[in-house]
Amino acid sequence: MRARDLGIELGLGRPGPLNAITDVGGVRVGHETLIAGDGPLRVGGGPVRTGVTVVLPHEGEISEAPLFAGCHRLNGNGELTGLEWIRESGLLTSPVALTNTHSVGVVRDALARREIEARGPGKLFWSLPVVGETWDGCLNDVNGQHVTAAHAAAAVATAVGGPVPEGNVGGGTGMICHDFKGGCGTASRVADCGGRAFTVGALVQANHGRRERFQVNGVPVGLLIGDDAVPIPVTPEETQAAGGAGSIIVIVATDAPLLPQQLSRLAQRAGLGVALLGACGDNYSGDLMLAFSTANRGLTSMSYGEPGPIGFPLEMLSLAHIDPLFAAVVEATEEAILNALLQAETMTGRDGVTAYALDGERLAGLLDCYGRRRYRG
Repeated sequence: MRARDLGIELGLGRPGPLNAITDVGGVRVGHETLIAGDGPLRVGGGPVRTGVTVVLPHEGEISEAPLFAGCHRLNGNGELTGLEWIRESGLLTSPVALTNTHSVGVVRDALARREIEARGPGKLFWSLPVVGETWDGCLNDVNGQHVTAAHAAAAVATAVGGPVPEGNVGGGTGMICHDFKGGCGTASRVADCGGRAFTVGALVQANHGRRERFQVNGVPVGLLIGDDAVPIPVTPEETQAAGGAGSIIVIVATDAPLLPQQLSRLAQRAGLGVALLGACGDNYSGDLMLAFSTANRGLTSMSYGEPGPIGFPLEMLSLAHIDPLFAAVVEATEEAILNALLQAETMTGRDGVTAYALDGERLAGLLDCYGRRRYRG
């Protein structure tokens, strides 16, 4: 179940109809999930617990109709390709894909190939796909690189609006969060900005955090559910040595008319949502955030030989009315992570390593003990 199915409310804001990133009109999400094999690790042979998640920002071809975007780095031991061009131009020109650390290259190339096929192989253009990663090597044969271009293409082909599958799906299949089973999660908020309603949605691939720091609505859940009650995954020796290794990617969408610098500020606030559940941006954690706006449509491709119009009419939200969006992205990110945890199911992967799910009823009971099932008490 999701957090709100259990009566758990984070923050003061109102979710959108689906409480998902797809509440932002035109945004679609697709997953391709790979689960195969059991037993001892055989590099190249499994077990396989991984996949690909793709976010399509609008109904059209994003390379032909880019959107304003911004980004933020909470801690940089991770990868989200294409960010330099986003920082430089303020534009998102590709779908966004999420996968495991050692499959970024094949997914990035698959997105480039998709654009080549859409434009035609003789067309002169460049492509800088946006692909993020977190490391699923505790459960998955990550060095076997089981994700293929066909899997990335399938995630794109199946991307739809509506409810978003969460937990052990797509790129989140083999992930671990706060030493429970992690994965993909999403949530949204509707913000009132000077009398106009805008939606902010977040999608996370959550593979970060320590058990002892995990908290919900201020309740020290991770201390109350210790490893004596719910075992922490027995990880490979190198991960134990790293201590706290793990990462999170946060993708934020909004229909508010924000320019690139404003979107970078929005992405920055997503880090506060990560922190509210107790994460600290550990040294070995890659915590990267990307935000894009579906407003200001009509921007055209800037490929070679296609200069387009000399300018574009734009709308920008006044900074006097941006605070509700900041609050919305904090809450949406926080709830997306909790949804990832609650929707995930216990999974056993390589070498019998088991990541146990966070039990929703148990969590709700602990929050009740403190009168904090709702943020307002």
